[in-house]
Amino acid sequence: MKTALSLRARLLLGILAPVALFIVINSVSLYRQSLAAATTAYDRTLLASAKTIGEQLDVEGYDEKARLRAVVPYSALEAFEADNRSRLFYRVSALDGEMVSGFAELPFWRGRIPDRGAYSALVDFYDARFRNQPVRVAVLLQPVASAHGRGMAVVQVAETLELRETLVRKLLVDMLWRQLLLMGVIALVTVLVVQRATRPVRELGEAIEKRAADDFSPIDAPDAPRELRPLVDATTEVMGRLQRLLDHQKRFVRDSAHQLRTPLAVLKAQVQSARRGDVPPEQALGEISQTVERATTLANQMLSLAKVEQLRQQPESVPLELGEVVRQIALDLSPLIADKALDFELAIDQPVVVRAHQWMLQELTRNLLHNAIKQSPRGGALSVMVRRDGQDAVLTVRDEGPGIPAELRQRLFAPFSAGDTASGSGLGLAICREIVLALGGRITLDNRSTQENSAQAVGLDAVVRLPVYHHNS
Repeated sequence: MKTALSLRARLLLGILAPVALFIVINSVSLYRQSLAAATTAYDRTLLASAKTIGEQLDVEGYDEKARLRAVVPYSALEAFEADNRSRLFYRVSALDGEMVSGFAELPFWRGRIPDRGAYSALVDFYDARFRNQPVRVAVLLQPVASAHGRGMAVVQVAETLELRETLVRKLLVDMLWRQLLLMGVIALVTVLVVQRATRPVRELGEAIEKRAADDFSPIDAPDAPRELRPLVDATTEVMGRLQRLLDHQKRFVRDSAHQLRTPLAVLKAQVQSARRGDVPPEQALGEISQTVERATTLANQMLSLAKVEQLRQQPESVPLELGEVVRQIALDLSPLIADKALDFELAIDQPVVVRAHQWMLQELTRNLLHNAIKQSPRGGALSVMVRRDGQDAVLTVRDEGPGIPAELRQRLFAPFSAGDTASGSGLGLAICREIVLALGGRITLDNRSTQENSAQAVGLDAVVRLPVYHHNS
């Protein structure tokens, strides 16, 4: 399994790698500059040696007939020898290569003077081998004049490279240990800075790790750096959602245990009564069937309420045409409508699109319409209307039932608060309210009354308002 690098390792790698690369490049550049400066300094010494020899030359004759003479004792070069680790050799020749003085085995210069030299004199420098040793050679074209003639001499001065090589090694060693020391200092400072910078992250991790398993309270980190605030806020938000889910789960388990205990106890008593023969078999089976039906309805509604909370955490909603969903649910419930001979009307002014889970819209419409059918008197009127009001999609379910007393209207949306406990579990409107809130809308229950008697309800309007979906939203 691949192990991901820690934050500290990434920071150290991200900082030290470019610094190390820069130091290497800078070291190479400084070394080359230092070597070039040392080479220039030693070449100046060679040029001075060549000029000293050139100043001691004499000539007889002019131009092609000029004859050079040189008496240069080797002791004249000792002043230019830095120490006994290097040696100097010279050769004085005419332009045609004729030997005048010095070491004859030193090869004659066959090169050319640079067009743009660094010196005002006619001088050239090159590397060669002499007596099986590498040497650095300075060549000086020296004009020679006297009372008896005028000519041109070629003065070559060669130096062995021991001293230069020693200096190069010293430059390299000094450069390396200084750069390594610099690298070590930078690495140490970087480690300390990164360690200090990541301390809030470690402290935050330790604080979260020490929390109890059921502690979802907001994270208190007032001293956290600004860069950590999005993480702290996001973690707090997630923990808040987990707390709400846990509370919902606890409430669901508590309500389930409480609400299912009664029908199960009734069912058990009915079965025992049937076994004893207290009531006729047909009556016993009818009562058991009604109890099972109520328990099944209650279980389904409780599962629906739990599913609303589950879908609330899932953002995968889609645009849906509200009228089509309402039309399909009305068709599904048409047998119940026909059974009570209701005068049913479905009015859809125009297509209205909302963003929602399809199950949510179906469950919302089914519960509202089922409640309206149950509360409507036989042969009464029942209408469902879908329209658009500004930025709202409005669903209205209108029945001719007894309405809702004012003291019950608010608490009917709470779970298990049925207006008629004998005919319902009190979860239908609670499911509707949770669905509407999850979709960002609102729901109201309004009694209709006559003009003569405003206190006498002649029906109920269940009105749901949901945000209209826009294609560019």
